[in-house]
Amino acid sequence: MVRIRICDEPEACGQFWQKLWPQTCFFDLWPVRQIFAESFSRAPYFLIAEQQDRPVGMLALCRIEGQRFAHFPGELWQSKTWIEQNRIPVREQWMRDELLASLPGPTHLRYLTPESMPLSHASAFAVDEENFRIFPRLHGYSFERYMQEFSHKSQKNLSRERAGLEASGIRYRYDNFADIQHLLDLNLAAYGDFSYFADSRFLQAFVGLFRWLSEKNMLRITTLLIGGEVAAVDAGAVWNSQYTVLAGGTSGEFPGVAKIINFHHIAWACAERLEVVDFLCGDFGWKKRFHLQPCPLYQLHIHPEGAGAANDPLCCLRGFSGEK
Repeated sequence: MVRIRICDEPEACGQFWQKLWPQTCFFDLWPVRQIFAESFSRAPYFLIAEQQDRPVGMLALCRIEGQRFAHFPGELWQSKTWIEQNRIPVREQWMRDELLASLPGPTHLRYLTPESMPLSHASAFAVDEENFRIFPRLHGYSFERYMQEFSHKSQKNLSRERAGLEASGIRYRYDNFADIQHLLDLNLAAYGDFSYFADSRFLQAFVGLFRWLSEKNMLRITTLLIGGEVAAVDAGAVWNSQYTVLAGGTSGEFPGVAKIINFHHIAWACAERLEVVDFLCGDFGWKKRFHLQPCPLYQLHIHPEGAGAANDPLCCLRGFSGEK
């Protein structure tokens, strides 16, 4: 028998997160979630499964626009959440069904890991997007061996493209925090209203995230200069032998520069013998061609009948702090 309770006190929610949420990738870190929650003014609304007064599962939610619910922290870009690798951690699989049966309203869960699939909602569980990664170990931590996967024609074309850029002089610099402004400017110039940073809340969250990563010595900024001009800037997080490329910007004056900097990330990861380079979801026309490994993530839409504050069977438990 499982009892479902609500926790909406941030400090207690953080404690439950640390206790129940697996720490396997960068997005699993509680401070990362907190930074986005603060920027979007989201309050946690966690469903906690308890068995014999011990927490055994969790559905980490927050309320977003239109009285809907999403995975905490409910950050939105183009009306959809952005953070990947969401989970419904439970001790036993059937407990997910109990958590989902207690949803307080319409809920859209995105980027769920495969093991988070609930038994009772299998028909509503669908592929959301594919996450793209490369595992240097599978290439013997050798960039040259990785490049051998490309056809001879592709290798020639890539060499020709690189040679054209190198003729103007290619140089890299690293971890210059001032280059974050170049990243933002280049991204906004390229994508306009479709840039992540066109939303002031998202922009604030990323700037806060970059500062936190820098303080924790987890931020890697890669700036590619051609002829002394900033041609591309990428920023990523390095944690637990994983490199997550979070955001970037490229100049339209240097066609092909995106390929050069992405190959540079892979070469660096091989040299550092990292386990994973995570290029996030969305192919954008190049990730499959770069032989990155697609890993499906899932989404779940649920519209509970009669859900709402007026008839929420758990409303009397709001404010539960988790303290015994």
